[in-house]
Amino acid sequence: MRYKPLGDTGVQIPEVGFGTWLYKGDRSVIRRTLELDGPFIDTAESYRTENYVGQAIRGQREAYFIATKVSPENHRAADLVRSCDRSLARLGIDVIDLYQLHAPSPSIPIEETMEGMARVIKEGKVRFAGVSNFSVEQMKAADAALRDLSGGHRVVANQVLYSVFARGIEADLLPYCEENRVTVIGYSPLAQGRLGGELKNRPELSAALERAAAETGKTVAQALINWAVRSPWAVTIPATNRVERVDENYAASDWRLTDAQYAAINAAA
Repeated sequence: MRYKPLGDTGVQIPEVGFGTWLYKGDRSVIRRTLELDGPFIDTAESYRTENYVGQAIRGQREAYFIATKVSPENHRAADLVRSCDRSLARLGIDVIDLYQLHAPSPSIPIEETMEGMARVIKEGKVRFAGVSNFSVEQMKAADAALRDLSGGHRVVANQVLYSVFARGIEADLLPYCEENRVTVIGYSPLAQGRLGGELKNRPELSAALERAAAETGKTVAQALINWAVRSPWAVTIPATNRVERVDENYAASDWRLTDAQYAAINAAA
């Protein structure tokens, strides 16, 4: 498993992690991530999977990097602190490695939200702060507020939709993150279980992926995951409920599509 920097924290995280949206709680699935040297687990209060994650990592907490998210309706400072405490309890841990704002709030000022984030960092409940589904301008505002209120802590990651089928971040967000040392955590690299349908409707892309898979001795899913982590600042978190899929997903690391393969996929997409 290749590791990449988490912002400018000095911490390295696996480039392929494990997303728990719709995770059903089979402990062996999460424990397999540790055996494959990719123990980066992402959850959220809104997923209702934090308790499952806590059960799976019990007794081995220090071996895992745990990320979770607070929902926009809980972005007032006091609400964020309470949400953090509830997430800690459900996870059965003392500190969250990466605490992310799940999406921008349309009504709560980011300064108030980051007041709560600064508090949980200062209290030792959270190591690092991140955001999710934020634009560049929203990221800048969140980062400035957190730096001011926390004494220098930065927003170190932005979790966003990113795959061959959803490349919108390439216009401005991905370049901004690369330039400013912010980790991009891409979700849904395999189209949220709709991969077959997506490729059926895009024969040129399907053919390019099949060629790349044949040339590398990998699967189409592995080619898609590998495509999603090409940037030195991009990691990805495919979700699954099957141990064998963890094996397949994690085997998308430790190699790279060639420049020609990557270009061919991009052109077809």
